[in-house]
Amino acid sequence: MINVTALLFYLFSAILLGSAVLVVSSRNTVHGVLFLILAFLNASGLFVLVQAEFLAMILVVVYVGAVAVLFLFVVMMINVELGQLWERARRYSFMGAVVGGILAIELVLMMVSWQSSPEAFDLTSAPYSIYKDMTNTTAIGNLLYTHYALIFQGAGIILLVAMIGAIVLTLRHREGVRKQKIKDQIAREAKDSVRLVDIPSGTGI
Repeated sequence: MINVTALLFYLFSAILLGSAVLVVSSRNTVHGVLFLILAFLNASGLFVLVQAEFLAMILVVVYVGAVAVLFLFVVMMINVELGQLWERARRYSFMGAVVGGILAIELVLMMVSWQSSPEAFDLTSAPYSIYKDMTNTTAIGNLLYTHYALIFQGAGIILLVAMIGAIVLTLRHREGVRKQKIKDQIAREAKDSVRLVDIPSGTGI
């Protein structure tokens, strides 16, 4: 007898991994966003398989319905030139390689510790007995804001850094465009911009 759950798991996982690879390897930014949407949809399917319907719904409504579609429209509107984007990305290639190497080493160490001492993960996991009588939504909220609060905040910081990096990479300076200079506006005084003229009565302007 065919195990439908296992079949769906391998199907969603294969499409998810393939979409993730295409997101970072696609030369067309619009295609990359579309593959990102496909990856989100398959990830939500995996959440449904483990009976985490709330996470699946949030992934579809928030990420697919709002964030990914916003990415798509932003990419289409700003019309990022791929050559300039790669040129700016090369400036940060060394730092990116350092950060990527550190993350790779941490992942390898995590895999080694998983195989050598699986009991170490019991120290980081929350006790199940506390949450067994709660609903999915209540248990997730309790875990995120108590046991995994630091990890949750760290994920927010990583997303903030990624957002700043995306702005830096796509920022373009155009010639002939007048920009607002806040510093000059604050330092400007009334005597430099306002001139009082005393016009005698009856002479006109």
